[in-house]
Amino acid sequence: MSGNRRPTIKTVAARAGVGRTTVSRVVNGSELVSADARARVLAAIKELNYVPNSVARGLVTNRTNAVALVIPESESRLGSEPFFAALIRGVSGALADSRTQLQLMLVRDQAERDQLTESVATRRVDGVLLVSVHSKDRLPGMLEEMGLPTVLAGRRDAGEQLSYVNADNAGGATAAVRHLLERGRRRVATITGPLDMDVSRNRLAGWHTAHREANVPASELLVEEGDFTEASGTRAMRSLLERAPDLDAVFAASDLMAVGALTELKRQKRQVPRDVAVAGFEDSVLARHTSPPLTTVRQPVEELGRTMARILTDITQHGAPRRQVTLPTELVVREST
Repeated sequence: MSGNRRPTIKTVAARAGVGRTTVSRVVNGSELVSADARARVLAAIKELNYVPNSVARGLVTNRTNAVALVIPESESRLGSEPFFAALIRGVSGALADSRTQLQLMLVRDQAERDQLTESVATRRVDGVLLVSVHSKDRLPGMLEEMGLPTVLAGRRDAGEQLSYVNADNAGGATAAVRHLLERGRRRVATITGPLDMDVSRNRLAGWHTAHREANVPASELLVEEGDFTEASGTRAMRSLLERAPDLDAVFAASDLMAVGALTELKRQKRQVPRDVAVAGFEDSVLARHTSPPLTTVRQPVEELGRTMARILTDITQHGAPRRQVTLPTELVVREST
């Protein structure tokens, strides 16, 4: 073979005395290969210096030194929601120390889901960090079946088996609603996130808990579902005011939805906090720049991203067991309450 020509899967197969399918299986980490054939293929790869892509490059260590951050959301949400920017900062900062490459993958439709499946099947990444997890999302189960180390931001439900990093959503929501009730508010509404997400159900549970602790009835008329966007906060606030015009406070399960609620309250000439007190959840940069500044629950989003990345690298590089971590939250009181 000419020294100027790169070896191909065909030349590796010929040198090892096996078929190209066998070489492909070895490269892709399949177990459907005998120990003898695997050894011959690996020896041929080493002898020929066969390095077609990151998968082959990582054969000796079984690593590609790359992980995927998978976000099943649109570019518009990725760009407009401070949560994602903070999470990415945390993840990339933690991975920089380990010289691990971060691949950002948006999974918005079946074609992109198929692309992710191919990346996983061919082991182009060592593991996956998965964000925006919904209860019936098949993606975490698919990744688990493929044996790819996966760490979730949040969890699907209380029985989650995969590694995850979560904030204390119920505790943070309880603290926010308790604060509103202690300020003398008695008709405290809530704008939830999508209720097929554990994070939303837990923040709603915190709303219920605070009412129960204060012996104040929690009317379901005061609950409206949003989707964590500003527009959904505006719509939800409008619906709540139509159903319960006497409400005197609202806890929104995200700062963005709280911003939407403030917009609708201003449109309806309700003074904040005199007429309606407003609290959010996250303590994003938005919270300090609303009018009035927003009382909110601080969740350490960058730390959540860093912790996810560290757990994943511990698993992929050191064989560490799965971990499930819940980070504390903190109430930050500002002028909106």
